[in-house]
Amino acid sequence: MLKKPNILIFMTDQQRGDTLNNQDIFMPNTRELMAGGIHFNNTYCPSPHCCPSRASFFTGLYPTQHGVWNNVCVQNALSRGLNAGSELFSDYLKEQDYSLYFAGKWHVCFDTGPEDYGYEELLVTCNKEQKNDVTNDAMSPGWDMYKAIANEPASIRKEGEIKRPGYPEYIHYGIDENPFNDRGIVDSAIEKLKQIRESNTEKPWSMYIGTLGPHDPYFVPQAFLDMYANYEVKLSEIHDDFMLDKPFYNRKVRCLFDQLSVLEKKDAIRHYMAFCTYEDYLLGLVLTELKQHPDFDNTLILATSDHGDYNGEHGLWCKGLPAFKGAYHIPAVAYWKNGIENPGRVCEQLVSLTDFAPTFLEVAGTQFKHPVVGNSLASLFKENEQAQYREFLFTQTNGNELYCTQRSVFNLHWKLVHNPLDTDELYDLNNDPNELCNRINDPKLDQIKKDLHQQLWQFAASVDDQNINPYIMVGMAEYGPAIAYQK
Repeated sequence: MLKKPNILIFMTDQQRGDTLNNQDIFMPNTRELMAGGIHFNNTYCPSPHCCPSRASFFTGLYPTQHGVWNNVCVQNALSRGLNAGSELFSDYLKEQDYSLYFAGKWHVCFDTGPEDYGYEELLVTCNKEQKNDVTNDAMSPGWDMYKAIANEPASIRKEGEIKRPGYPEYIHYGIDENPFNDRGIVDSAIEKLKQIRESNTEKPWSMYIGTLGPHDPYFVPQAFLDMYANYEVKLSEIHDDFMLDKPFYNRKVRCLFDQLSVLEKKDAIRHYMAFCTYEDYLLGLVLTELKQHPDFDNTLILATSDHGDYNGEHGLWCKGLPAFKGAYHIPAVAYWKNGIENPGRVCEQLVSLTDFAPTFLEVAGTQFKHPVVGNSLASLFKENEQAQYREFLFTQTNGNELYCTQRSVFNLHWKLVHNPLDTDELYDLNNDPNELCNRINDPKLDQIKKDLHQQLWQFAASVDDQNINPYIMVGMAEYGPAIAYQK
């Protein structure tokens, strides 16, 4: 009987999906996995924010189902954690006699941590309240912080600084030899991996490693930035989109970042590229240890991220409410020498971050006891799998830090964004992949809009989305929820 595969997950924070295709970004370790595995080139997160996306990754569910909507650590959190009774894939791996280890960023629930779902905790950050994690405190400063800065003298804007009167200093990029202590997180994981190797255990294991880079602000070790010292960043029309046909909120955010000069914007992109290279270096340290394990060939490795980053496109940075591809498209590479046929493939099927939880369970010989949105990718590990995996993907957000409802639906051709209190958006992704021209008011596309609204509301009904209030001041979709049931 074949031993169940080990499962190692390396999840970065805020890494764009197109970093894997950008050969100007040095990522030799990730590309080694791509050459020996599968690159899921069209993978998307369900929400453009750490907590809801991570909750979806672990549960296979959408925010309307697991109950996590935004940062669980901030003062005005929509929710503090998972709905009662929520199950993670780790609960089922534990039943299959897996040893479970967790290093790095949790950020799923404020009341429970990895240890409550079967994990042995290594160096964990953004953990539950009882841990008194300093990262939680940094995310939700109180009024005392504002009192402290109230009478600071005015200063000249520094390089890379976004000035906001009455707010603490924010500098967009810079140098840090151990950003977010990601090296400490990885070292704790490597130490445990060494212990596993030396124990000669026959039990299968699963380890989650969650780093915090390349999240903003983009502070990176000098040696990695030096790798891009002579790299010339080229800005294009996507960086010059002033979004006059798009929601007002998008333009308001862009105005903040327009404080940056063109040279500063290019420098910020170089720092982001260097950060991706640094994260790849950390992944390489893990792989170096893992390759010494006798069962390396029977280890399923997933390299992915929780969400993306605008990275200067449309004049925006970081991640948030604007529903552009950069915030939702994420990297995803699976490597498993004993389980992936015809390695080196690029899969263009639409894949969701929710798909990985049921995938882990299938290869471990089990499954969720309740329905989940995610679909196992195990069939795509087979060389001859040709069937269309799914036609549409959907996104849900009720805001990043501040409440603001938004839903979207897209396939490889069209994308509809429903902004209940602002301008809706419609993009022809075939002819406008950069989402520059909002076609929402084009009368020739009325049937496409209607069809996409039907898909949007049908999915909403399937996951019990309560964004269906009919009150005249909020029920303003061009086609309302009843279209879900029209023939």
